[in-house]
Amino acid sequence: MVQLGLVGLGRMGFNMRERLRAAGHEVVGYDRNEAVSDSTSLADMVSKLDAPRTVWVMVPAGGPTRETVAQLGELLAEGDLVIDGGNSRFTDDTHNAEVLSAKGIGYLDCGVSGGVWGKENGYGLMVGGDKELVERAMPIFDALRPDGPREEGFSHAGSVGAGHYAKMIHNGIEYGLMQAYAEGFELLEAAKVVEDVPAVIKGWQRGTVVRSWLLDLLVRALDEDPELDDLEGYVEDSGEGRWTLEEAINHAVPAPVISAALFARFASRRKDSSAMRAVAALRNQFGGHAVKKVGE
Repeated sequence: MVQLGLVGLGRMGFNMRERLRAAGHEVVGYDRNEAVSDSTSLADMVSKLDAPRTVWVMVPAGGPTRETVAQLGELLAEGDLVIDGGNSRFTDDTHNAEVLSAKGIGYLDCGVSGGVWGKENGYGLMVGGDKELVERAMPIFDALRPDGPREEGFSHAGSVGAGHYAKMIHNGIEYGLMQAYAEGFELLEAAKVVEDVPAVIKGWQRGTVVRSWLLDLLVRALDEDPELDDLEGYVEDSGEGRWTLEEAINHAVPAPVISAALFARFASRRKDSSAMRAVAALRNQFGGHAVKKVGE
């Protein structure tokens, strides 16, 4: 049994606390939502932990994570360890590690995949940092990862920043996979010859090369709403797709699928695109193609 402080008990953090406790570990959580928090403040949480302490941070990326790490730097002591399990940009990890290192506090970055299903299925973990610190935190990682061989649900990706870099690329790939399934769904719906689109997609779940957990989730969504009529086609992005493309540019690595998937999300937010109005106008000008006027 190990002891862990957990900052941030939202959709992911709450379920991670439950999975860790189910594995026999002691978790002292802190969240601004008093209804789910085990402590009244960060300082109160730290006071309930025995040295050397380990604190896992699951708060929004960017400013909130940097601020939380800085606060922990003032509350923790030499020999303690902080793990950032949020979706931080990998470039933030060097800063966070330096802030804590000045006080003798260790730092690991951990990319976490699994979403709301992680409590039951486990979380895919990608970790960056010193090997000794990774080994120290391994009981926590083993409790959170899926059952089965460790190497199939956990990786020590490299030095500080490598875990979040790996998760960033993971999410970029995810963008492309989701977009491919979405375009296939739309094509099937558009084809009059296909009479039962949900049945076709469900039939891909076994024995086909496109079977995956994402496909299983699409089947689940279609079971609930066969034509997805209850949803608007408006899709946000968490930022990691953009960061992935920035890295592709930095390293001159072609990433046309991921870029197209990200731009498709941008397009989903534009109910009246001036760019597409310009395309319609040009088609009408050079070829006399019909256009649809506003209000028609």
